Amino acid sequence: MKKRSRAVLTAILVAAPSAAVAALAASAARAPGARAAARSRSGGPARPAGAAPVDGMGAIRVGGVDLDTVTIPELQAHMARGSLSSVRLTLAYLRRIRSVDPRLNAVLHTSPTALGQAVVSDARRRLGRTRGPLDGIPVLLKDNIDTRDMPTTAGSLALAGKPPRADAELVARLRAGGAVLLGKANLSEWANFRSMAPTSGWSAVGGQTRNPYVLDRSPCGSSAGSAAALAASLAQVAIGTETDGSIVCPAGMNAVVGLKPSLGVVSRSGVVPVSAEQDTAGPMARTVIDAALTLSVIGGVPVAPDFAEAATRPGALRGRRIGLWRMPLFGAGVDALMTRTAERLREAGVDVVEVWLPHQLRMAELEFPCLLSEFHRDINAYLATRNGPRDLAELIEFNRTHPRERTCFADQELFEEALAAPPATDPEYRAMRTELKDLARRSVDEVMAEHGLDAIASPANPPAWTIDCARGDAEAILSSKPAAVAGYPSLSVPAGFVGELPVGLLLTAGDGRDAHLLSLGAAVEHHLAGRRAPRYLPTLPADG
Repeated sequence: MKKRSRAVLTAILVAAPSAAVAALAASAARAPGARAAARSRSGGPARPAGAAPVDGMGAIRVGGVDLDTVTIPELQAHMARGSLSSVRLTLAYLRRIRSVDPRLNAVLHTSPTALGQAVVSDARRRLGRTRGPLDGIPVLLKDNIDTRDMPTTAGSLALAGKPPRADAELVARLRAGGAVLLGKANLSEWANFRSMAPTSGWSAVGGQTRNPYVLDRSPCGSSAGSAAALAASLAQVAIGTETDGSIVCPAGMNAVVGLKPSLGVVSRSGVVPVSAEQDTAGPMARTVIDAALTLSVIGGVPVAPDFAEAATRPGALRGRRIGLWRMPLFGAGVDALMTRTAERLREAGVDVVEVWLPHQLRMAELEFPCLLSEFHRDINAYLATRNGPRDLAELIEFNRTHPRERTCFADQELFEEALAAPPATDPEYRAMRTELKDLARRSVDEVMAEHGLDAIASPANPPAWTIDCARGDAEAILSSKPAAVAGYPSLSVPAGFVGELPVGLLLTAGDGRDAHLLSLGAAVEHHLAGRRAPRYLPTLPADG
């Protein structure tokens, strides 16, 4: 979730490898530096041997590629030629985490089996048995996604004990696709659904994640660690989750790509919930092609063979029609950036028309009480599967008796209000959720139909605010709400910067239009070229 008020609340390693492959994995684990590189970051890993050199806090090269700009298809081509291996790639990312992440606090754990997974992937490739686009590709998971071999905490000490008994379904799909599960990313505790004044990127387990562009600025939303890690090139792709804004706002604030899929495209099984009516996991990456390929594995949405090429063809955007929904409350700098963005899209042949989405205030009034009832129902069901507090009441008591849970912000009003909320069987609640979903869908469908649009575009985020535990996050009505509540797909791509601070362009389309949105987003991404690598500035001038 993103910052809320009461009026505005939004916001594969095979299981039994052959003896030969197991021996290869054991050999890699005994190699100098390999065991240290694969340990949890909190264990103080030693400097791994054999990894690519790091150029300060900037680019990292391995096997002839720059990890800040390389795409999954390019990595797969290098591995097919033998100029790169999954082991070398995984070692490079593990070293990058060790070198850079102490400034960011984006990665909670690295997997002790990551190198073994990479060895198995390389063995499959030699045998001609590569499993797909993510085979051998290092992936970070937000730490509210169940993994049987790593902790899954949702950032809370209450879940910091024994790992879940089983993988989330999306994790099982990643393993089956040959991905290297590199580790877990920090997040806003309980996906920002605990306090009315949370601090995005903070959890009792992981501390505060920082924005790599300006280190004292917020990374936004609950998928903060996933986005910051990608911006700093600590993994090739990551998985985030969103209830309302928590994929697309962090993506925008960290100048990466984030897709919130249509509701139901990616399984919610094994993901710590806020609301089954809105929750979804989704891919995050530095490029749209990498996000699309990741969705093809975790959600089964196919990617055309010429996807990346089609986005760069001259005239790829000609004849498209996009509605621009401005968000004046984001400030003059963001509005000026949207004006420049519209001009650049028009130069590419896009017909850009100004639109306004109705029903936003009423949706904001309805969403909060609906989420309270849904959270009580869904978190109780999840806690019943884990060691620790058995229900929401016990979770509230846990926070009261563990001081570390109150080191950034002490309150848990959302927990307490959810405990007292009407049950999800209550007729009044059900009427509110029905009205809310109807208004959200109409706000998108009617505007798109009236103007004949391919998508609605809006700023994904305001410029990042200063991290302040005492104050909490800045208040904002995000443009993520219509798609989040309707269950429609939305995609954030880098649009540019307001000074040193990134801003994303959020594209929204109708239900099930995920592939269409990714195709459009790839062409927009190519034309805008709105991303640059972070400089890790400690702060900005007072007027910055």
